[in-house]
Amino acid sequence: MNKKNPKVDSVLRREKKWREEFEALRTIALDSELAEELKWYQACYTLQGKNVILIHGFKEFCALMFFKGALLKEPYA
Repeated sequence: MNKKNPKVDSVLRREKKWREEFEALRTIALDSELAEELKWYQACYTLQGKNVILIHGFKEFCALMFFKGALLKEPYA
């Protein structure tokens, strides 16, 4: 698992609606080769400095948003 970013920790501690879901999505993202950063006040995961995933909450759902998912290696393809 990759290192957690303390800035993301701070933001997630304040989250009320999607905290449990964000933590689960964060665990999945950190189990990859991606680096965790805070961008746009959201947890953002990058590969070689390029945005790949953003965890974001909305009124009715939360989501993993993929910017450049094609940059990830798929060992099972």
